[in-house]
Amino acid sequence: MVNGKLEQNKQQKPVSLLSKALITGFIGGVFWSFIGAIASYFNFTSVSPASFILRFWLHTGWSDGWLGQLVSIVIIGVLSTILALVYYVLLKNTQGIWPSALFGVALWFVVFYLLQPIFPNVEHMTKLTSDTIVTTFCLYLLYGIFIGYSISYEYQSNLISENV
Repeated sequence: MVNGKLEQNKQQKPVSLLSKALITGFIGGVFWSFIGAIASYFNFTSVSPASFILRFWLHTGWSDGWLGQLVSIVIIGVLSTILALVYYVLLKNTQGIWPSALFGVALWFVVFYLLQPIFPNVEHMTKLTSDTIVTTFCLYLLYGIFIGYSISYEYQSNLISENV
């Protein structure tokens, strides 16, 4: 009991939609890049999170190991908050799974086609194996759905609760 009130009667401050979007972005980036690291470990793909984040500018032994993967996963989580912010600003009011799926596909295209010249250790899209293309495409698709659908769902849910 605090000041005559029970602890269970305290009201928690609601988390803002923007904060939820940023948290979703970080968690999505960490989770899906971790899945990408596992896919790379089991040779489903020839690229890993460290291929994009560390190895394009840092050529040391530790960047090829588990520490390089871990650092890359955390950096991708931070970068993912920026992508979640972009989705929040531009597409939060979209409904359904398709806009978020297209977001993931567009992101894959940007990374593997448009930004490929800045990643010298990642082969051009036409030279990647079919396993790498399919695996990374699916990971980006699922990442886009996770980020986009979560943000859109929270936004729509908040609109409904405000109108009630």
